[in-house]
Amino acid sequence: MKITRSVEKLKNISNAGIILKPNSPEIKKEYLEIKKCFEKHNINISLEKNSASMIGETSGIELKQLCQDVDFLISVGGDGTLLSVVRNSFEFDLPILGIHMGTLGFLTDILYEDLANFLDDFNSDNYRIDNRMLVECKVNNKTFVAFNDIVISRKTVSSMIKTKAKIDGNFFNTYNGDGVIISTPTGSTAYNLSVGGPIVYPLTEAFIITPVSPHSLTQRPLVMPADVEIEFKISDAQGAVLLIDGQDTYELEDKTIIKVTIAKKKAKLIHRIERNFFEVLNDKLGWGN
Repeated sequence: MKITRSVEKLKNISNAGIILKPNSPEIKKEYLEIKKCFEKHNINISLEKNSASMIGETSGIELKQLCQDVDFLISVGGDGTLLSVVRNSFEFDLPILGIHMGTLGFLTDILYEDLANFLDDFNSDNYRIDNRMLVECKVNNKTFVAFNDIVISRKTVSSMIKTKAKIDGNFFNTYNGDGVIISTPTGSTAYNLSVGGPIVYPLTEAFIITPVSPHSLTQRPLVMPADVEIEFKISDAQGAVLLIDGQDTYELEDKTIIKVTIAKKKAKLIHRIERNFFEVLNDKLGWGN
């Protein structure tokens, strides 16, 4: 399993694009303060179109155009907002800064009230960019990219699904139960954790395959290197669905084949230089208390 550490810095920080937490018009006040704070540090701010419409601004820019115009992106909200920004800006390979406005932040570590102090460091190149693994999923000639996880799940509580799995073309397991989670290390602290899967250091490159409520006591989570292709074939898929980062849903038919590989690009997250993953675990999960 490979750990990728980056010494990358942004070549330019003159222009940034902001995406706000959806359906949250009440954060307009915070947005205006964030904008003012960046402009005091000589960083121009452009607002994404849907975010602008939500808070009554008229100068919003479509996301694809925004990504072509700026040096980096800013996600204002919680982890869910950042997940969406990563996936929707994937093709542009832009670093993303997460400003924490949610309730649980494994990904967003810059607190709104600490932004001014962080920007002093940011202007002095005192920050880091973490490269996080993404997964690519192909099904029925469609391609999806996920930052946290891809979940094969039953659609209703009255059904069970059977999923046959191969690694690099070799059969290795049949999962019978409520579903299967294919998680990245970043996503190991999300749905994977809630069903008993392992926590994996987020800069590792590995797949975590975790059964959900398996109908067998012998089924256990499996950690695999990221240079393999994992294939799942759905049987008796009456009401089976594919969930991408818990945000997008794709219905699956019987005999559908799903192929999962590591994505060619990484998610680039801008963090405080002193950010420590184990301190995050201690804070969010109460370890050591």
